[in-house]
Amino acid sequence: MNLLTIKEGELLVKKAREAVELFLKSSIEAEPLVGGIFDKNLGIFVTILSYPDHELRGCIGFPFSSYTLGKGVVLAAKAAATEDYRFEPLAIEELKKVIFETSVLSEPKLLTVQPIQREKAIKIPGDGLIIQYGLNSGLLLPQVAVEHHFSAKEFLEAVCTKAGLPAQMYLSSSAKLYTFGAQIFLEEKPEGKIIEKKLIL
Repeated sequence: MNLLTIKEGELLVKKAREAVELFLKSSIEAEPLVGGIFDKNLGIFVTILSYPDHELRGCIGFPFSSYTLGKGVVLAAKAAATEDYRFEPLAIEELKKVIFETSVLSEPKLLTVQPIQREKAIKIPGDGLIIQYGLNSGLLLPQVAVEHHFSAKEFLEAVCTKAGLPAQMYLSSSAKLYTFGAQIFLEEKPEGKIIEKKLIL
């Protein structure tokens, strides 16, 4: 999917960093990006990675977004830095030691094939996954499958585990599975050049 130009992607990543810096320094919410694509309601995830080893430092977003892209990136960035329960809140001194990555999501689509066919219906690279079962839900971005060299089966098992479900739960007809695409932009280094990430096996 290609919704954004590289220039729009640069603005998105810069806004994510600005939102975190402003909140950590002054507890102020950054102004949203406005105009064009930024006024559209789109799913957005912000990922914060340590540099140079690219270890996850925080990741939060909105797959079914009720926010405009310009507003969602501000909220997701702040949440990734301060509300990801897996990590301590980001300290202001860490800003020069992390890189920001934004993933703009296509509308998640319900997989309508039989559960036994789900493995064959997943595209790697390309698809992100969402599973919903009862009160449990989990999401993995498309880049996760590539970074971990997952097969389709391993990716499905991983999203089940992320949701706190048994790894084979994707084979249950009671589990809903959604796929989505993402356009990914990130800093090459802290406050450095912003590039579009292409998913290649």
